Amino acid sequence: MIAEQHELVRDLGALVTCESPSADLAAVARSAEVVAELGRRLTGTDPERIVLAGRTHLRWRFGAGDRVLLLGHHDTVWPIGSLTDSPWRVSDGRAYGPGCFDMKAGLVQLFHALAAQDDLAGVTVLVTADEELGAPSSRPVIEAEAQRASAVLVCEGSADGGALKTERSGIAQYELRVTGRAAHAGLEPWAGVNAAIELAHQVLALAELGAVDDPGGTTVTPTVLSAGTTTNTVPAHASVHVDVRMPTRAEQRRIDSAVRALRPRLPGAGLEVVAGPSHPPLEPGSSRTLYELAERIAAELGIGPLGEARVGGASDGNIAAGTGTRVLDGLGAVGGGAHSDGEHVVVAEMPRRTALLARLVATLRGHHGQ
Repeated sequence: MIAEQHELVRDLGALVTCESPSADLAAVARSAEVVAELGRRLTGTDPERIVLAGRTHLRWRFGAGDRVLLLGHHDTVWPIGSLTDSPWRVSDGRAYGPGCFDMKAGLVQLFHALAAQDDLAGVTVLVTADEELGAPSSRPVIEAEAQRASAVLVCEGSADGGALKTERSGIAQYELRVTGRAAHAGLEPWAGVNAAIELAHQVLALAELGAVDDPGGTTVTPTVLSAGTTTNTVPAHASVHVDVRMPTRAEQRRIDSAVRALRPRLPGAGLEVVAGPSHPPLEPGSSRTLYELAERIAAELGIGPLGEARVGGASDGNIAAGTGTRVLDGLGAVGGGAHSDGEHVVVAEMPRRTALLARLVATLRGHHGQ
């Protein structure tokens, strides 16, 4: 039996009012306990607490076998005190509050979907604490759990209108560091090697790597730039951070090779490329069979069609897809405004999405379930 709407909203309020910014280890630890209690109450099982780099991740393993991995996170981008300006509230059919859509409602629906099962054997739940940072500590755990599973269901919020996310761009972060030679800008600028000018050459070269006119293509975006120390000195150092979004692994490899192949243009300049965090893309093939199954179930439940979407942001689902396991994302709340003051959840959709997830889990485990 799927919980009533008011029960789901009540549990969402408990999670939202426990603030959990990724960078605050104490806050994340408190949030982990609130999530653990929710999972304990609805499944009757305590989670394993996996503390990595001071962050508390939670894992439930039910019975024997590894068939279905349910994936989510309990950290948010909202700093402590955000509830003052963006309080938890329900108004006109919408629930508001920091992290309600991304992705605490998804966690509520996840555990209520499990409570509706007649058996949980073969199900694993992993709730991480650093998704908003790019999963620096949880990545190996996500990869290991995804490799054990035959399917990964990601309870992140849906795309617009409730669509499931069957494609997510991959992400790569780089920093280019330029070394020049300082000199007095008025007395003998010719004696220096201007790192800012070298950086300008590199920024233009980077911009040419992306598909600027293709909304679905690769984007290469120079973001934070820095150069120089004083206004009358030829800059000896400069740097730029680069954000790359790509739709396929082939594009990810192309960009990585091209960035690493960049060379200085000015005599005497040096160039270092530092690779940062990256997420593989979630490509359509990873989601196709699971998406088709979800649409069939939605039709049976009378809540379809769901629709599908490609989104630019990455999630822990990208990491899971990188292992080769089937992944379906966007199974969480219907709403919008993630990371903004208008973040919200459509509360009437919470029971329906819970029912969809419950039937998906049961079907993937080989049981019809509730």
